[in-house]
Amino acid sequence: MAGRRRLRNRQGAVGLAMASPALILLLLFFVVPVLLGFALAFTNARLVSPNPPRFVGLDNFIRAFTADPVFFDSLRNTAVFAIVVVPVQSGLALLLAVLVNQRLKGSTLFRVVYFIPVVTSIVVVSILWKFMYRDDGLINSMIDTVTFGAWNGTDWLNNQSTALPAIIVLSIWQAVGFHMVIWLSGLQTIPEELYEAARVDGASPWRQFTQVTWPGLRPTMIFILITITIDALRLFVQIDVMTQGGPINATSTLVYHAVRKGFREQEVGYGAALSLIFFVMVLAIAALQRWLTRNKD
Repeated sequence: MAGRRRLRNRQGAVGLAMASPALILLLLFFVVPVLLGFALAFTNARLVSPNPPRFVGLDNFIRAFTADPVFFDSLRNTAVFAIVVVPVQSGLALLLAVLVNQRLKGSTLFRVVYFIPVVTSIVVVSILWKFMYRDDGLINSMIDTVTFGAWNGTDWLNNQSTALPAIIVLSIWQAVGFHMVIWLSGLQTIPEELYEAARVDGASPWRQFTQVTWPGLRPTMIFILITITIDALRLFVQIDVMTQGGPINATSTLVYHAVRKGFREQEVGYGAALSLIFFVMVLAIAALQRWLTRNKD
């Protein structure tokens, strides 16, 4: 018994030693920043200041909801982006997955083509689309050619009414391939016998989809909805590269506003408070989604 206990202790020590680098990195780059951000949210800390941080209680949160109009603009833009992107991107990805899953000639090529934007850096993609959206860019040139000069387009990213929709189109195009692959993996887990039985019963293709495909995709659907929602709510890179929140805060989002306040304007305490508001909002939305899509059986 003593020898076996020593062996278990030795194995536990070896396991802890092997896991310690990952645990240390997790502690330093996740746990400590989260706790520090939570603490700073209740202070007036600045990035560079001769004065030490001072505890201000809920003042930062009160400021966000009563004295910061950009916060509400950012909240509205984030909500609009998520409300549009989540259903459109998930639906389009499902449509592409169903088409690619037909085992037609060339389907592998289409999978690669749709997935290329996913593996390309979002910074690079944003820079390319920024040039395309310019007044003399590719998109306006195409519109001018297709309409034979009847419509010359607009400066998409400098127009308040088109800046956010332009970023929405870019974001859907860039990420739809990833979620197509996720849907495709879900489709390929559905047994072919179920489709054969449905065809024997005379089910139409639409009825096969509603009675066989969609129920079989339920776990995949939950995963995709939650991941797309979280990705949509934390929109930052496209805004930072393409518009910097403009024009006139038409594309500012909660994450971008928090980063701008915390680092560019050096109000670390207020930026941490905005981040904490964002964290609570994402947590609540994810929990609501999980509850709405729960298995009622």
